[in-house]
Amino acid sequence: MDSTDLQVLEAARRWLAHDRRCALVTVARTWGSAPRPPGAWLALRDDGVMVGSVSGGCIEDDLIARMSDGRLAGERPFTLVYGVTREDATRFGLPCGGTLELVIEPAPDVALLDLLAQRIFAHRLASRSIDLADGSVHIADARRGDALQWNGTRLTTIHGPQWRLLIIGAGQLSVVLAQMALALDYEVVVCDPREEYGAEWPVPNTRFEAGMPDDTVLAIEPDPHTAIVALTHDPKLDDMALLEALKSPAFYVGALGSRRNTAMRKSRLREHFDLSEAEVGRLHGPVGLFIGSRTPAEIAVSILAEITAVKHGVTAGVRTDADSEAGACASVIG
Repeated sequence: MDSTDLQVLEAARRWLAHDRRCALVTVARTWGSAPRPPGAWLALRDDGVMVGSVSGGCIEDDLIARMSDGRLAGERPFTLVYGVTREDATRFGLPCGGTLELVIEPAPDVALLDLLAQRIFAHRLASRSIDLADGSVHIADARRGDALQWNGTRLTTIHGPQWRLLIIGAGQLSVVLAQMALALDYEVVVCDPREEYGAEWPVPNTRFEAGMPDDTVLAIEPDPHTAIVALTHDPKLDDMALLEALKSPAFYVGALGSRRNTAMRKSRLREHFDLSEAEVGRLHGPVGLFIGSRTPAEIAVSILAEITAVKHGVTAGVRTDADSEAGACASVIG
């Protein structure tokens, strides 16, 4: 769930808590060149104030008109389809051939929205299911890899952090890294079997595992939205975790250590473990971008900067013309 979606959720909760009527509108399905993907949603207040979007703007104008004249009233959710014909696509500003199917909730339950928010802010994945047949809404835990589902009568959307960070080791650097990763909306798991490190883990809204790191890597089932960083300085812990991490689909695997220690680690992984040259080559080490980091906070910044670069598929420190334009626009907007 991105920041815009969180703004939608918070707006709806705030309006309903102050006894303002509002509707939730979710993109359930698209055909052709639709401007917003399935799962995008908006909150629309009774006076036309809106947060979020489901199109480029013209459909929002029509939804405001429907709210004003009472067509978005009632208790039961229902569907609206825009852009079925070429004329509709032109009228509503959709790309040629684009079609949107929307699920409208004219009377969302604030208690269920509060429950969804609690899970999201605890950095847990959650599913929200809307049953058009009986009007019921259900909030439940979701698993990584779950996706939006829509069969024409039941819509299930997935909410919460879409990226995970597994940190091996619970030292001071791990504390700062976990705090910063939470700010970037990662689900954070920390693993350290050493009792003296795990007894007082201080970062709320993270999950602490006291088992062996390689077992934890296998247990979390890394996917392409998972980053794994080994920070213990203990080869008995780091190397076993890296062995499993480098064979997994995790998009980023890194380990703390000097260049010399990294070279020795890669040599061990090649010679003593069943890892290919390509798998060993996936290891980012020394972990993080080189920015002259010295303190735990500076090192954490460098690690998350490198993870972010890999996540977005860019070469760290290399800026294209398009990136420069986007950065300039962001600076102006900010």
